[in-house]
Amino acid sequence: MFIVVELLIGQVLTVDCLEDALRRIRSVADYQFGKGVGEALFLQNVEITYSKRTGRIRYVFLNGKRLATMRPMDGLFSLSLEGARRIVESGVLAKCIVTVKNDVSKFIAEGGDVFAAHVLAADDEIRPKDEIIVVDEKGEVLAVGKAVLSGEEMTAFKVGVAVKVRRGSLEES
Repeated sequence: MFIVVELLIGQVLTVDCLEDALRRIRSVADYQFGKGVGEALFLQNVEITYSKRTGRIRYVFLNGKRLATMRPMDGLFSLSLEGARRIVESGVLAKCIVTVKNDVSKFIAEGGDVFAAHVLAADDEIRPKDEIIVVDEKGEVLAVGKAVLSGEEMTAFKVGVAVKVRRGSLEES
């Protein structure tokens, strides 16, 4: 079972509503990141926080750690580093992973942007403004951010910013 952390005042949710919420966040994750990611990212016991003002899903937690935030403007997720790690460790083929050279991994982990010259691999389905997980050659999560270029452009270009990093793994410490 999963737990609802915060509800609108006076709102009572049934088990069917809770199952619908879990099904919804999983289907959004599958659409955004690739088939099978929703199940790997959001287990049965996730905690869902709703907006007090709108009543919509806002945050998803697991064991007190934020996995993702549902953006109100487009209904898609912004990942936390914890959520990114869960996706990468699950082994599911996600269409949001960019691999960079090891020699720039410290710079990116500190919150620096990813430049196209440092990209080794990027999924061809990545489009500008997509949510991105940046990993090093060993597969360790370095950062999360937003794509500036498409996946094909990231590997083809040799100049320019490929991913605008929102949070680096060393910033969290």
